[in-house]
Parts: sequence; structure tokens; C-alpha cells
Amino acid sequence: MVELRSAMGVVSELPCHVACVMDGNGRWAAQRSLPRTAGHEAAEAAVMDIIEEARSAGIRWLSLYAFSTENWRRPAGEVDILMRLVRRAVRKHAPALHARGVRCRFLGMSDPRIPPALVRDITDLMTLTSDNRQMTLTVAFDHGGRRDIVEAARSLIRADVPAEQVTEATFARHLPYSDTPDVDLVIRTSGEQRISNFMLWQVAYAEWVFPQVLWPDFRATHLWECLDAYRSRQRRFGDVRQSTAATGEEPR
Repeated sequence: MVELRSAMGVVSELPCHVACVMDGNGRWAAQRSLPRTAGHEAAEAAVMDIIEEARSAGIRWLSLYAFSTENWRRPAGEVDILMRLVRRAVRKHAPALHARGVRCRFLGMSDPRIPPALVRDITDLMTLTSDNRQMTLTVAFDHGGRRDIVEAARSLIRADVPAEQVTEATFARHLPYSDTPDVDLVIRTSGEQRISNFMLWQVAYAEWVFPQVLWPDFRATHLWECLDAYRSRQRRFGDVRQSTAATGEEPR
């Protein structure tokens, strides 16, 4: 957790790891009678605003769901534009991300349909920022939570780990980026309430908030509303605390 001291001197806890399902780009464009790709283009400003606000607040880990394994089912023209927008954003913002001490990672990136030029630019960004430690930004791109779990199981098998030695801890060490802490807070914009195959292992005990705002309109003020909602909750991880026993609430 990250402690934040407000102007009134009150110390509150912020999540260590925040993840965002950036939903609503298409609906944002439709509301303006624009093509869906205009929503994806408008989303860039929200991405950079949230990265900077999270970094400034002291959040150490931020994960953004940019493109899922299922998104390959979208029309080829839309996918092509998405790939070009991501490449443009990577090239444009790499210097600023590095200057701000942000370590950039991309979770997924295994499909051969990803353009080689984009793969090179992403690899260059990860190499450039690999020693940064102020915040770790993980972009889930060509990502699927189920695929990650299957790959971890295959890794255990290839390593000849005996079945009786497979624990949650050993399994987690075979996931990609195994040093990533569990997600504390997931924000899914646009009001939709689905997991969508996102970091399934890591979000097992995350708190979720579902702001109605569409992702291209999501800004620092909305992020703080979500953080305030998180800080108002009591995380019990299945335990029964004294405060809940008195009220008769069920453990979560």
C-alpha cells in the first residue's frame, strides 16, 4: 500500500497496484457520429493523463488493458489502425516516460500478426526504461488471462516440477512478469461489469469499481474518485474481522 497525506494531515492508504480496463472507446465515437477508430485515437490523452497522475500520487504499479487476445476478432481495418495508433503513441511518449522514471512492460505480445515494426518499437521502449523504478507500467497487449495460466502450467511441466510441489506460490513464479504484485484495484470504465479475461490470476482479490465515464473522457479527477472508493472499503480477504462480526456481514 501507498500512504498519502492529505492537506488536512490525514494519512490514507492508496493501492500499490491499480489496473484499468479501458472500455468505451467505440461508444464515445458513436455518440459523436464518428468512426470507432476515432475513439481509440481519443483514448491516448486519457492514457497519458492517468499514467502521470498515478505516478505523481505514488502508485508503484499501473496496468492498462489495451488489446486482448479476443480483440483479433474485430474488423481487420480497425485492428490495423489500432496497431498504428499504438506504434505512434510508443514512439511519441517514450522519452517522457523514461524521463519520469517509468519502467514499461508489455504483457502478451506473442501473436505473429503484430506488425514487426511495432514489436521493434515496443522492445526498444522496454529496453530504454528497464532500469527505471519510480513506477512500473504494464500494458496488456495481445493479452489473455487464461492463456497466461495455461503457459504457466506448461512451464511447470517443462521444469519437471513434481505435482506435490505445485503451490500457489510456485505456480505464480511461472507466470509472465512473476514479480508483479497482485492487483489491489481494478477500474473498468463505461459502466460495463466484466472481467474480460484480464490478468485472471492477479485480480483474484482485487477491489473493482465501475465508473460510468467512457475511457476517452477519463481523467485524473475520475481516477481519484475511484481511489477514494477503494479507500472507503475494508479488504478482508475472506477473513472475519471484529467490525464485520458485529454487523453480521458475510466475509468477502
